[in-house]
Amino acid sequence: MKAIVILTLTICTTFAKAQQQTSYWMGRTTGKLPHLLYGLGEDRLGGAKMTYLDSNIAICVVDSTKENYKVKLSGYHYAYMPKTAVKRDSLLISKPYHLSQNWNVYGDSLFDYVKIILDEKLPYKSVQQMNPSRIVVDIYGATSNTNWITQLSNVKEIQNTWYEQPEDDVLRAVIELKHDQHWGHHIYYDSASNVLVIRVKRQPYPLTLRNLRIAIDAGHGGSNGGAEGVTSRVLEKTYTLQFAKQLETTLREAGVTNVYMTRTKDTTLSMPERVDGLLQFNPDVLISLHLNSSNSDTMRGVGTFYRYIGFRPLSQALLKQMLSLGLAEYGNVGNFNFALNGPIDYPNALVEIAFLSNKQDEKLIMSPEFRTKVAARIMRGIQNWIAAMEE
Repeated sequence: MKAIVILTLTICTTFAKAQQQTSYWMGRTTGKLPHLLYGLGEDRLGGAKMTYLDSNIAICVVDSTKENYKVKLSGYHYAYMPKTAVKRDSLLISKPYHLSQNWNVYGDSLFDYVKIILDEKLPYKSVQQMNPSRIVVDIYGATSNTNWITQLSNVKEIQNTWYEQPEDDVLRAVIELKHDQHWGHHIYYDSASNVLVIRVKRQPYPLTLRNLRIAIDAGHGGSNGGAEGVTSRVLEKTYTLQFAKQLETTLREAGVTNVYMTRTKDTTLSMPERVDGLLQFNPDVLISLHLNSSNSDTMRGVGTFYRYIGFRPLSQALLKQMLSLGLAEYGNVGNFNFALNGPIDYPNALVEIAFLSNKQDEKLIMSPEFRTKVAARIMRGIQNWIAAMEE
């Protein structure tokens, strides 16, 4: 089965007639991890995120709430952004349309690339699809004037590339991959130009556990204690670090040399700081470890969480192995709005190992023998995930 990547492009174009809309201003994205929100709803993890964006992208602001701006992406598409993620740019002028130019598709020693020449840094949205696997990136505000897509033979993951124009001001690029499994992609603009870059991560070769670059995140830490044990009063941050260190030991004993820990001690790390470290390490897999909690002391068991559908197979393989320990099943949870599940650059999954709020689970969590078993099952889950790609 072949995999595919799709990309779409649009901006604040034919904005609105003067008599319909007189109050708007132009700005650019700023700060760490600027992102678009679908709406104004939120839960404990914040609002439902549409996508993360690069910095310095043109944004058309049409309305304001207490904490967010409403932004116009195209003729029919709106979103919201945190006010801290947008800065006003008095020199930026809204244009009636934006045109794409030529594309280039090529590879280097590490990645494959699709480069699209635009006349402005336009906002975009990224979505994965499966069967066939596709990445759909909607970049709002562009109309195609692309008449050449030059594709070089040094690509290793990209099979085909083409575009569609589903709306007058939405340009969609489609990138077909050679493998079913999504290994991640990264979207950004060339710092010195308006060239949009879609960097596609290749499947590791050889595809073995030892060859993988594996990142481990011990949830919480420092001033963020997390959940609390129902009888022991131990903090989640203490035991997630113990589980993480045991997993690191288990992986290294199995011959994995490239292991990265987001933290190795009880320290306070923000989510942007963790993401920065992960992006620099460039993992093939991220496993984030947490301990669950509930107001009901009867709730117990293990759950795995993912955000993007292309990364679900990893979370499923991990859950299957964790259930072999005799834990109750909390479930496999998708579209999870957790910051470390947000990057689409690499396969990632969060494991809620058990419930600190349940006496039976709490007893297991505090057992060194159980931590060793969990590390072994997580490693086996990664191995089974890899093996399934060869079938």
